[in-house]
Order: sequence, then C-alpha cells, then structure tokens
Amino acid sequence: MNKKAYWYIVLFLVVVLIQVAFMNNMQFSRFVNPYFYVLFILLLPINIPRYLLLILGFILGITIDIFSNTPGIHASASVFMAFVRPYVVNTSNLDDNEKGLIPSVVNMGFGWFVRYASILIVLHHFFLFYVEIFSFQGFFQTFFRSFFSSIFTFVFIIISQFLVFRK
Repeated sequence: MNKKAYWYIVLFLVVVLIQVAFMNNMQFSRFVNPYFYVLFILLLPINIPRYLLLILGFILGITIDIFSNTPGIHASASVFMAFVRPYVVNTSNLDDNEKGLIPSVVNMGFGWFVRYASILIVLHHFFLFYVEIFSFQGFFQTFFRSFFSSIFTFVFIIISQFLVFRK
C-alpha cells in the first residue's frame, strides 16, 4: 500500500474514534448532534471511482451504526452523501489539475470548501434525521434539529481543517 492509503486508514480510525468517544456523547438540549465522521467522505480524493466512494461510505456508516447501536441509519445517510458527492463536485467547475487533489481548505480554497462541505453536510443530516424519524410528524422539529446539527458539524469540520491542514 502506498502512503496515501495509510493516511486514509488512519483518518478513518480517527474520525470513528472521535465520533464514538466524544461526539456521540455530546448533545446540546437533545437537539443538536454533531456528526464529525462525515469528514472522512469529504476528504476522499475528488477523482475516486464512484463504486469505491459508495463502498467506503457504507463501511464508514455501518461502523458508526455498530458503535451507536443504530439499525443502518448512518450507513444509509453515508451512502446517500457518497452518492450525491460527485454531483456536488461537478457543479464547481474544477480544472483537470484539481481533480486529483484532496478537497481541503488548503488545496481548494476556503470559499470552495465551505460551499462543498456545507451542501454535503446539510444533505447528509437532513437525510439522516428524516430517516431516523421516518414520518412527517414533527416535520419542523426535525427540520430545525437537522439544520442546527449541520451548523455544529460544519463548525467542527472547519476547525479541523485549520488544525490539520496547514500550509
């Protein structure tokens, strides 16, 4: 295996550990739940094959489900996020030189990463919370829960970008 593969294995283990050990225990008024593990999908290379992206999304989600004792909710939301990710990336008009990069603030710029991450995080969270409740009863409560959890997750991910990826 090459150096990049080891980096992604370590990243996978770190985000799962952070999610399971800290973020799952962090709830603010039972309304905001940050899901830091989505960072793994966000940081996969832009030119990764779609089938591999979906498989890694499933493995990530099912790992979180196992530790969180949830019946496939995170797996389905992670696969959904991995499914829509290429469409979000394609809307950003990247050159061929940028398609081999890891999408991060340092590589792609702050504005690009904010748009990219915020769209995917919001889609993931809305899918996750609506699948969890699986009804339109309490629609607005679930809407606000998804929205505020997305904001919290986004803040943690942006902070991690400035801590890990420095020029």
